Amino acid sequence: MKVNEDLSILFWLWRQKTSKDGMAPIYVRITVKGDRDGFSSGKKIHPDYWDEETASATWACPDGKLINSYIAKTRAELERHYNQLAAVHDKITATMIKEAYMPKEVPQKTLMQAFKLHNDEFEERVNKKKASKGTLARYERLKEKVESFLQKKYKLMDIPLGDIEMALAVNFFHYLTMEDIGDNTAMKYVKTLKQIIDRAIAEGWIKHNTISGFKCTYVDPERETLEMHELINMYEKPISLVRLEEVRDVYVFCCFTGYAYETVYNLEPSNVFKGLDGKLWITKDRQKTGAEETVPLLPIALAIIEKYKNHPYCVSENKLLPVNSNVRYNAYIKEVATICGINKELTTHTARHTFATTVLLENDVPMETVAKLLGHRDMRSTQIYAKITKRKISNNMKALESRIFSEQGLLKVS
Repeated sequence: MKVNEDLSILFWLWRQKTSKDGMAPIYVRITVKGDRDGFSSGKKIHPDYWDEETASATWACPDGKLINSYIAKTRAELERHYNQLAAVHDKITATMIKEAYMPKEVPQKTLMQAFKLHNDEFEERVNKKKASKGTLARYERLKEKVESFLQKKYKLMDIPLGDIEMALAVNFFHYLTMEDIGDNTAMKYVKTLKQIIDRAIAEGWIKHNTISGFKCTYVDPERETLEMHELINMYEKPISLVRLEEVRDVYVFCCFTGYAYETVYNLEPSNVFKGLDGKLWITKDRQKTGAEETVPLLPIALAIIEKYKNHPYCVSENKLLPVNSNVRYNAYIKEVATICGINKELTTHTARHTFATTVLLENDVPMETVAKLLGHRDMRSTQIYAKITKRKISNNMKALESRIFSEQGLLKVS
């Protein structure tokens, strides 16, 4: 049917495509100055009920009203899009009208695509020495766990970001805890998943983070630390196996510097320098935060550095200390604990906790100084180490007693 001098819209029956049930599809043809394009209406009708002359369903067709209503609305919509295009374009094609009427559906971005965006960017930071390989590995582990969860819970390999609901966070947390992952660790995984989705929001892929309302709560765990007498006994304990002696020395070094495993693994002789006070210090940027971690070297730490300065591995690899792989380190330090009669779960992290609590806080080093020595940008990160030990309480009370009472137990007169 001719709409105007340039535009023609025709609804026609493709009889050659009549199906076994006798129904034939209705197609739409758009013609603009001889240029043609078309599409299927998605409607079907029995040929006996189709009026070729009016290009519509007859009154006897059971679905006639619905079909004719569709035809009228579609014709009006196509004409409206033609008029809109004519207002801004000198030349209009039939395809332009069709695409304006039924725009191509833009495929939704998915959760795995969000992971790729986030992790690829983070890997670039790692390559520039601005982020930690360990943190990148944690992001990759999260991606693997989410993939496993989607397959088990939803039988999906991936999920569009727009289909994510709060239930996904709740179910993912439950899935993790059923996989024998602790509640705190599971909460951290969900928190990181929120960050992945937030990155997709920043990219403009979606508008809202539907799991942002999932409250991540944590139970502060009891952190293992060594008492000072345990630390000194460990340092002085004769150990015959070289591999265990080296691990013991590296562990004790960490206890007196607060360095994490990854930091001490990458230390070089050039990281040691003479400070303004004329004493030796050591410095290294923490890969985790990029914050500088500069520590004055206490006598035991200095003695350990001196002990290994001519070690073959240290000389050939330009390393400050002979540090094993993380897996071996954690395995060997447990053997050292047994030899030294220490009934505590020692890991690469307990040395850092020991430095913060036993070496610093118990000796009344201010929290601000502890934060600086640990390389923390945020004081909240330091406060997790601020465990009030019985020894610190004892020290503080002794100081208080000496201020207000005499040696004879009499109250001092101000």
